[in-house]
Amino acid sequence: MDLQLRNKTAFISGSTAGIGFAIAQSLLQEGAKVVINGRSEEGVATAVKELQQLVKDADVSGLAADFSNAEEVSALIEQLPDIDILVNNAGIFEPKPFEEIPDEDWFRFFEVNVMSGIRLSRNIFPKMLAKNWGRIIFISSESAVFIPDEMIHYGMTKTAQLAVSRGLAELSKGTGVTVNAILPGPTKSKGVGTFIEDLARAGSISTDEVEADFFKNLRPTSLLQRFASVEEIANIVTYYVSPLASATNGAAIRAEGGLVRSIL
Repeated sequence: MDLQLRNKTAFISGSTAGIGFAIAQSLLQEGAKVVINGRSEEGVATAVKELQQLVKDADVSGLAADFSNAEEVSALIEQLPDIDILVNNAGIFEPKPFEEIPDEDWFRFFEVNVMSGIRLSRNIFPKMLAKNWGRIIFISSESAVFIPDEMIHYGMTKTAQLAVSRGLAELSKGTGVTVNAILPGPTKSKGVGTFIEDLARAGSISTDEVEADFFKNLRPTSLLQRFASVEEIANIVTYYVSPLASATNGAAIRAEGGLVRSIL
């Protein structure tokens, strides 16, 4: 299937590894021009080189910025080319008991996970409306509707992303611009993979046993009963940023392996 993404330019925040990197690779394979992002110049350069090796004739470049720093984000925005596709993927997570989460952590999580997408969209969304075409995706999480008790501050930011996404979609009424949120479930990104390996070493068990225990005790409602791959999430995003997905707008699209039991 031709997703009609040739000659489209995409920017993906937080894309030197994990889901963001997989989205970049998928879009490049469809012929899109991609600008990736990471916190350091070195990390961005390494990821750009890797993508060029993975995808023949990849039109990929990168911009470094730490999304916890508003000044760096402003500098990044000034360097962006005309963007057709914006994927708000930058985010942080950290399990922590509720009573141990200080104010600083609540604000830090909101700054990175929510304000990153707001700042980018505030600049790019009006330009999309002006040319009557564009795609904005917020990479939210099943944690937006299935708040994890081990990291409530993270769940709060993911719910906030749904509100921002739906609100922007309302402003796109009658245009060729769409704004949607994707809700991945537990996904084996680089950070999660490292976390699993650490648990396996600490308990002297295999990573498969750690994964099985996670879904048995922490996410028992999952129908998938395994971590999704970053490629599985990237495939979904790639379709929804394409012209073929023009009828989907203002949606919270679940990719959580059936973990959330509601049918809506």
